[in-house]
Amino acid sequence: MAVNLVVAITDYDWFQSLRVREDWPEVNFWAPSATNFRALKPGELFLFKLHSPRNFIVGGGVFANAMTLPCSLAWETFGQANGAANFAQMRARILRYRRADPNDRSDFRIGCRVLTQVFFKRAEDWLPVPKSWPTHTQTLKTFSTASDDGELIWDWARGALASPVRGFTEEAPRFGEPTLIRPRLGQGAFRVAVTDAYQQRCAVTGERTLPALDAAHIRPYAEGGEHSVSNGLLLRRDLHCLFDHGYVTVTRDHVFEVSPRIREEFENGRDYYAMHGKPLLVPRRTELRPNTSALDWHNRHRFFGIGAARP
Repeated sequence: MAVNLVVAITDYDWFQSLRVREDWPEVNFWAPSATNFRALKPGELFLFKLHSPRNFIVGGGVFANAMTLPCSLAWETFGQANGAANFAQMRARILRYRRADPNDRSDFRIGCRVLTQVFFKRAEDWLPVPKSWPTHTQTLKTFSTASDDGELIWDWARGALASPVRGFTEEAPRFGEPTLIRPRLGQGAFRVAVTDAYQQRCAVTGERTLPALDAAHIRPYAEGGEHSVSNGLLLRRDLHCLFDHGYVTVTRDHVFEVSPRIREEFENGRDYYAMHGKPLLVPRRTELRPNTSALDWHNRHRFFGIGAARP
């Protein structure tokens, strides 16, 4: 089957900052403006080329998700995987591309394209851009593997993706028809994917203030949970903390429950008990909704008690 891939022009400083490491679980290929990105589906390839006159494709990764985020939240989510040593450096680079006042203090939104299974080729392995590359292109170009150029780029890229050292052999075979590659979500990609699936609002309260929201694992990653949307909930930060500590939970029929331990231990919790029995706001797509086995795990191994007492 034919799949799409994107070749985007990269900020050279971004490229230089990231290429020194071989083990990024994910990176954020940011755009300086809050543009929506719909050119790819998760599992298709997102590659990057250097600015002219270095007209070479030099690396890439598997596209996981995209959304717009406030600049500060993008840094909080991805840190140095934004291709900068610190937030001030990242912000200065973005302001330069935005042609904005260097003293601008607003928390402007940027486009975030999250890539996993990232690779950076050595200079001798860089791929010259195909002849079909338009000289006037300022951002990116989409190719299909149904075209000669698209197939050429795919063949060049999948050699890196099929490297046994990186452990991608199962997802990206060196030979055969082009296919979608299962993105291996990291913590940042997980946060972006969950935030997007829940339409940027808390599953319990409907709160839409992004800096106040967290992507919570239902079953913690360190205890066998996955970085998958179905193992996640978008929660207001105080609710996330209570969820992780077992003072609240979600039943398998997506109802929010509050433990009586809040009142017993803290002699407080009126606002939380008011949420007891509230149905969750869940993603529209069934496969993205909370996984019942993960919810059962949280109820059995983390929650302090079913059937919270009323205040």
